[in-house]
Amino acid sequence: MLSAAVFDQEGNEKDTLALKEELFGQTPHLPTIHQYVKAYQANQRQGTVKRKTRMEVRGGGAKPWRQKGTGRARAGSNTSPLWMGGGRAFPPRPGDHHVDIPRKMKRKALISALSSVAVESRVKIIEEVSLDAPKTKVMAELFDRMGVGGSRVLFLSEGKDDSLHRSVRNLRNLVHKRACLVNPYDLLTCDFLVMTRKALDALTEVFAA
Repeated sequence: MLSAAVFDQEGNEKDTLALKEELFGQTPHLPTIHQYVKAYQANQRQGTVKRKTRMEVRGGGAKPWRQKGTGRARAGSNTSPLWMGGGRAFPPRPGDHHVDIPRKMKRKALISALSSVAVESRVKIIEEVSLDAPKTKVMAELFDRMGVGGSRVLFLSEGKDDSLHRSVRNLRNLVHKRACLVNPYDLLTCDFLVMTRKALDALTEVFAA
């Protein structure tokens, strides 16, 4: 059975915790992960890029020079794509790149991503994090003692905690999210998954039921 090391708030390893088989012990399904990542990246595109055609750039009107007798190539308008400052021949236009991701595909991709992280022993649990005020240095030292300092870390907490979020938001290579908002792409791009005990319980309750 897969397990994860449990740390206290000082960064000392206290125990190990068995991970739910339904959530962390499945065989990763790579085609589903691939489809999810393609759809996720497509949905990040704003679709607002635009360039002007020869009809939209300012200019045109009079013919630059007469058709014959100048020794130069024929030219009918200074808005031609061949001219500096002219329009684009086949410019990009605004468009919607959204791709719908079925709920079952999201769930399967998430379980596959969690399982791939767990099987490589990259899951770490913090028993509890209690901060009276934002303290970035305290959290940085905690991650260093856990052996994940300097790595790409996905840190999951159970709910909204302003002091905790403000304590970790400036840490380099760290992404902080609520457990219920985690997605497979975040898991695939991190070196370690670190979460609080309550975040693990919430994750198990929502996705392993």
